[in-house]
Amino acid sequence: MGALLVLLIIVGVVVIAAIGIYNGLIVLRNRCENAWSQVDVQLRRRYDLIPNLVETVKGYAKHEREVFEKVTQARAQAINAGTVREQAQAENMLTGALKSLFAVAEN
Repeated sequence: MGALLVLLIIVGVVVIAAIGIYNGLIVLRNRCENAWSQVDVQLRRRYDLIPNLVETVKGYAKHEREVFEKVTQARAQAINAGTVREQAQAENMLTGALKSLFAVAEN
């Protein structure tokens, strides 16, 4: 009888530990998804501000049409990126295009 009680206690502890580990993993997964969604929200806000920037710069430099087209293309690619890798590549292209745009604005 005593051995059965000890065995039940050990099984109970193992089950409780497994439940705790599972819940911890779920919490970590939810935090990760929340962090990525926050990144996505900030990137969308950035994309939404780009047309205003382009319109402002167009008033100062109409002859730099190629720069504006590159920025618009990079923005479209960044918005339509499906995977994290595509998003990172599109962000790099967008950053490069924005550097050119800021250089035009400073001139």
